[in-house]
Amino acid sequence: MITVSYGDDVLKTTADALAASDIGAHLDKRFAVAIKPNLVVARPASDGATTHPEVVEAIIRFLREFGVSQIKIIESSGVGNSTNRAFKTCGYEELSRKYGVSLVDITGGPCTKLRHGDYDIEVCDEALRTDFLINVPVLKAHCQTRLTCCMKNLKGCIPDREKRRFHSLGIHRPVAALNMLVKTGYNVVDGICGDLSFEEGGSPVTSNRIVAGRDPLTVDSYCAELIGYRPDEIEYITYGHKLGVGEYFTNDTKVNVVNDHKNIGRNNRADRAAERYRGMINEDAACSMCYASLVYALHRLGGTRGGKVSIGQGYKNKKGDGMGIGNCTDCFNAYVPGCPPKATDIIKALS
Repeated sequence: MITVSYGDDVLKTTADALAASDIGAHLDKRFAVAIKPNLVVARPASDGATTHPEVVEAIIRFLREFGVSQIKIIESSGVGNSTNRAFKTCGYEELSRKYGVSLVDITGGPCTKLRHGDYDIEVCDEALRTDFLINVPVLKAHCQTRLTCCMKNLKGCIPDREKRRFHSLGIHRPVAALNMLVKTGYNVVDGICGDLSFEEGGSPVTSNRIVAGRDPLTVDSYCAELIGYRPDEIEYITYGHKLGVGEYFTNDTKVNVVNDHKNIGRNNRADRAAERYRGMINEDAACSMCYASLVYALHRLGGTRGGKVSIGQGYKNKKGDGMGIGNCTDCFNAYVPGCPPKATDIIKALS
């Protein structure tokens, strides 16, 4: 099962996703829990690269209410970056003080070498000794792997020397193998404003979405479509499925949607990524989630092939000759259904 929650209040949106999810079926209050965000660089979450501290705060609150007392936040930032600086810049030091939760920089800590298939991989002990690892990635694009989400976020559980080696090995296969060695208890994806094309941020796209689920491969394959990729276009997902990491998202996968996104504020016009494609879009009261899907699709395509596309609640019950995006444009001669539509469906229609 996948749970999807929408909202522009990050703390509430995450809390609602957790409350509606099946995480409680896998937890025990006696567990020692480690929360693994994505703090690849020391940049605020609004830049689209790092996990919002409010997402982790909601997780801490949920765990405390559940009865879990042993909670820590673990991370190892990208090679050449300071994890402790990221803890401070990204708001995690304040979070630690507020809730008495320890921050653990696992970059230089002890490691254990484990083997899966053809790969011997060093894994930080802090990631192995926990009873329940909560993986909290950012849903964003990546310049090498196209998508980075649940499975790739576990790369922050290995030392820098292994991160470098992963790239020399071709990144995809070792990431898949790593997910067989480090088992995730649950995944809570920060899909609030992930970057359009680069893992270190700079071109955020406001989506106001939290995605939660047990199976990292199912969640990743679902999230891939949200930003315009089929799961089979992401090599580490394909390899992970062959290894048995998890199952692909399909039309039979249960998706529990909470919080009607149509009641959320309109798209953030300050979005730097969205501005690139403003001239290709006729927009009238578009929701953030629909607009984000369109922006991801246009980025993949390099723009529209013909005239402008139309999107937004202002087009309800109105006829149009061009391409409409979303259910609000269902009176157009041609439109992409969905509320919100997936970027993959928009790409298919515009192509």
